[in-house]
Amino acid sequence: MAAPAILGFFIFTLGPLIASLILSFTDYSITNDFRFIGVSNYKRLFSGEDSFFYKALSVTFYYVALAVPISLTAAFIMAMLLKNNVKGRAFFRSVFYLPSVVPVVATSTIFIWLLNPDIGLLNQILRFLHLPTSMWIYDEKTVIPTMAFMTVWTTGGTMLIFLAGLESIPEQYYEAVEIDGGRLWHKLTAVTLPMMTPTIFFNLIMGIITGFQSFSEAYIMTEGGPNNASLFYVLYLYREAFTHLRMGAACAIAWVLFVIIMILSALIFRSSRTWVYYEGDK
Repeated sequence: MAAPAILGFFIFTLGPLIASLILSFTDYSITNDFRFIGVSNYKRLFSGEDSFFYKALSVTFYYVALAVPISLTAAFIMAMLLKNNVKGRAFFRSVFYLPSVVPVVATSTIFIWLLNPDIGLLNQILRFLHLPTSMWIYDEKTVIPTMAFMTVWTTGGTMLIFLAGLESIPEQYYEAVEIDGGRLWHKLTAVTLPMMTPTIFFNLIMGIITGFQSFSEAYIMTEGGPNNASLFYVLYLYREAFTHLRMGAACAIAWVLFVIIMILSALIFRSSRTWVYYEGDK
């Protein structure tokens, strides 16, 4: 029974992984025969010869630094609200989760209209309230913060994971806090947050990985603009591979991303020893 799974892993995962690593040391461009050029692709990236490399890195790091805390905080707050035994709880859980299963193309198309500076709903509301309007995704300064706040729309999956973690916390812990005279704040800081650290840790890792792989929103909504202000790393990789047909260079770009994610994940795993609490720990 395991043989098909193992075979599939070698054919569809390990094989392409090794092939991409080999191609990253070539000048492969689909239409031409390739030759090995050593680490030239990597030198071209880190030397600054390709100015888009560091631009894409800075844009992506900026986006991840904003989007991950925003999405985790929003998902955690929604989970806290939905944990309460209120009327229609199942309905509200479905409503909050539903946007996360809507195709990215549809979501991006809706937001293009919502964020239109002239006829978009958000600016219309701001005008009605006599507040300053914004250019949203059409301005270099606001495009990344806007796209980071858009992640709140698709935090349904993260919210469900937080909700599962919240519901696994034994009620007697909260009762003990009440007996000691604790209030909601004490329950949050002394019970909820410590007991939720494994779930927060998991969602943090997944959020960072997903953030660095962001592509569709920028590709559909801004095409990397304005002035490459939303040139996400994977969009830059896509351009290199499928616009300029430099597949060898694109493989090198992909491997740099792999290493970055691995390093960040390792650092977070290492730091987790100091802040992640497991119930069996003493």
